[in-house]
Amino acid sequence: MTSTKIGFIGLGLIGGSVAKAIRKYYPDHELIAFDKSRETLALAVQEGIIHTACSSIDDNFKGCSYIFLCAPVSCNTAYLSQLKEIVKDDCILTDVGSVKTSIHEEIIALDMEENFIGGHPMAGSEKSGFANSKAHLIENAYYILTPSAKVSAEKVLTYRELVSSLKALPVVLDYHEHDHITGTISHLPHIIASSLVNFVRDTDSKDELMKALAAGGFKDLTRIASSSPVMWQQICLKNAENISHILGEYIETLKTAKDAVDSGNEKALYTLFESSRDYRDSMPNSSAGPIKKQFAVYCDIIDEAGGIATIATILASNNINIKNIGIIHNREFEEGVLRIEFYDGTASAKAAELLQKYRYIVYER
Repeated sequence: MTSTKIGFIGLGLIGGSVAKAIRKYYPDHELIAFDKSRETLALAVQEGIIHTACSSIDDNFKGCSYIFLCAPVSCNTAYLSQLKEIVKDDCILTDVGSVKTSIHEEIIALDMEENFIGGHPMAGSEKSGFANSKAHLIENAYYILTPSAKVSAEKVLTYRELVSSLKALPVVLDYHEHDHITGTISHLPHIIASSLVNFVRDTDSKDELMKALAAGGFKDLTRIASSSPVMWQQICLKNAENISHILGEYIETLKTAKDAVDSGNEKALYTLFESSRDYRDSMPNSSAGPIKKQFAVYCDIIDEAGGIATIATILASNNINIKNIGIIHNREFEEGVLRIEFYDGTASAKAAELLQKYRYIVYER
């Protein structure tokens, strides 16, 4: 980079994670930020992530090599007009939103294409906010770049090199194609998960037996329904045309499944489950997609006092940190099992090997 000054507008989960990654790999760079939350800015300064906390989008942002727009999608487009007189010719202006068409259209309207390269780190968490951001959140995650029509190839290459240096995986796409892809593999699953949770809530018995029994697989399937309502409201509004079309097609697949059930079509039902199993099993076992993989192992546990403590001691004595732990009460496996979640795949694999060494039956999913 010709300059080492990088600006952030918004320091939530993704913005904070990108800032922390830059701080990790480029400790000498100057990072400045504006966020509506003074508490967030104070925490970022306290942790040594940013040098300057800005009270507004002002001249502090002049001279930045990069400016990252990391506020909600609807806010990012509003901030562009404030940046128009600040952004210099050599600055790369980017965002981290999961919908690209709306901001590209605003960029075109404001004649800012020569500076703009859309960005979308396909990483996330059910948790939100700077307090939950992590430098490694974008590691091994696809990072989509959507260059404007007038931005130089040199700027695109420079941005790709930065993304790669942060250990993410850059992929260049047309912004229309990006919105269709993410609408299918990210936006649709979030709508399905939220709708399914609400369906269970609305059809549950008075004594809430569904809620009591909906552990294990159901909670794994609907985990992403715990994501930020504000963020997903804005995503649906900004990518409405794509999502509506995709939902229509998905509803047709549900109708096909219903027809197979209604008619007792054995072949169609078998094909439904066989083809989905085979396609899912062919997917790479990594966390590079838009919905972050959870690293967990499941093991049989004897129902006796101290059983969990014994396993926790085995793992702790081998320097394996546990993110979450709990017994699955519904019988998805042959017996009741203990679910242990870890922070990364290395710890998960090491724990599985270790527990098997101690004669525990371990299931990996």
